[in-house]
Amino acid sequence: MALKLANPLHLAAIDAGSNAFRLSIARVRSTDDWEIDESVRAPVRLGHSAFTSGQFDRKTLRDAAAAFRQFRRMMDRHGVAAYRAVATSAAREASNRHALVERIRHEAKIDLEVISGEEEARLVRVAALRALRGLEPPRFILDLGGGSLELNELRGGVLQKSIGLPLGTVRLMEAFRLQGTIHEHTADDLRLHVLSVLQSVLPERPRSATALAVACGGNAETLAGLASGPRVGGLGTLNPRLLRDRLWQILQLDVENRMKAFSVRRDRAEVMGVAAIVLVTVARWLRLRFMITPRVGVREGLLYDLAAAQMAPPEPTVEQRKHAQIMMAGAESFACRMRCDLKHGEQVRGLALQLFDQLWPYHHMDFELRTVLEAAATLHDSGHLIHRKAHHRHGEYLVRNAKIPGLRGWAKSMAACLVRYHNVKSDPSAAHKLFASLSRNRREEARILAGMLRLAEHLESDHRQAIARLTIEGGPRDVRIHVELRDGSRLNLSGIERKARLLQRELNLNLSFHRVLVVEKEKVA
Repeated sequence: MALKLANPLHLAAIDAGSNAFRLSIARVRSTDDWEIDESVRAPVRLGHSAFTSGQFDRKTLRDAAAAFRQFRRMMDRHGVAAYRAVATSAAREASNRHALVERIRHEAKIDLEVISGEEEARLVRVAALRALRGLEPPRFILDLGGGSLELNELRGGVLQKSIGLPLGTVRLMEAFRLQGTIHEHTADDLRLHVLSVLQSVLPERPRSATALAVACGGNAETLAGLASGPRVGGLGTLNPRLLRDRLWQILQLDVENRMKAFSVRRDRAEVMGVAAIVLVTVARWLRLRFMITPRVGVREGLLYDLAAAQMAPPEPTVEQRKHAQIMMAGAESFACRMRCDLKHGEQVRGLALQLFDQLWPYHHMDFELRTVLEAAATLHDSGHLIHRKAHHRHGEYLVRNAKIPGLRGWAKSMAACLVRYHNVKSDPSAAHKLFASLSRNRREEARILAGMLRLAEHLESDHRQAIARLTIEGGPRDVRIHVELRDGSRLNLSGIERKARLLQRELNLNLSFHRVLVVEKEKVA
């Protein structure tokens, strides 16, 4: 189960987008248990003039500072323990963005961070994937904002491409000088422009029309209310075909009449026609029948990151790091003397530590135990020197009786036990004298660590170092482990459920495994 705090924290996330500012303040007990206490939106359009003149005008800077002063008062009232404030596309392009950052720091005492398109896409991706837990991972995640359309292509929940497209609603509205009603010929020009950008970065359209897609952002949420599709996993959807049918009803109205007809704010009414054209065109190019609208975005991604940081393990002390270095130097030297395959041992060690670090919210073990796992992973094949078939038992004996600097006491006994239990030939048992000598808590920890080592060793059983990394996501019970392979590598995941059984049982998790090839990320200016 994810770590819970005895007393909830208040965390805040600020998204200074190109069309509006948004603040969310959440009461957090764990990464999976938090609720929004207050949410506010300030109609400050950073994208105004930034996309045409390349800088913020005085009024925009003044309005932005006023909004952030209000945000600071609200954060102070709630006793916010940690926050993160980010600005996106408009701030990235404005030549005087430093004036904005400095003014907000001076007047509101808030540090505003201008983030990259890749970071913006990552935050939305984190929020969307968590909102869709329990559902099949989407093929596409779209985030249509005022300055850009961030498009993520995934397979098995793992990123394949992240592309930032200059197709934001405010950007297009100013570039095409749209003030209200959008005439047919202007709509055609805008559609052709969107299509040409899509064709330049995604020349090959998806073959299947069944790809699951997610659309994030206020524009998608508003339009989903006008052209809703069937609910999926309790989440609303946007039907692109229905939206296309209603498109002219939206475009022929001016801003005032859109506000009345669709009950939306002025700044949303100004851009919703452009947003509809973009989403309809994208959906048609990607062959999407519907798009899930989970009503999450950058702020939710920020809150998840903040919550995870608050729940992260404490940094090791200088003394702990020194002791770990001594222990690992001794373990590596002993593994060398036992003629272990050092490359294999290094890969197993890396995979085991990735499991330990990413599953920390479920086990909450300290740095000393992490080092014991690291040493055991290095030493797990040391018994091969005596007898290959029974190397797990011989390895336990060797480690238990060896003089390895830094490895002593209960840590030495636990490392020896982990070496014995690193494969399924031997399970942790009170009938084993060394395991029984550990305290009750240490035995519980040893079972969890043995589960991690057993899984890591199985993933590297062919000694080919085929795995680039492991990425773990999900919760609180259903956890996906994405096995990212190096280019051209293959990996047989058969039998992995058996090797993962110990870890699943000890952490009370349902683990699933997905094989994914590592592909480069892209960005389009």
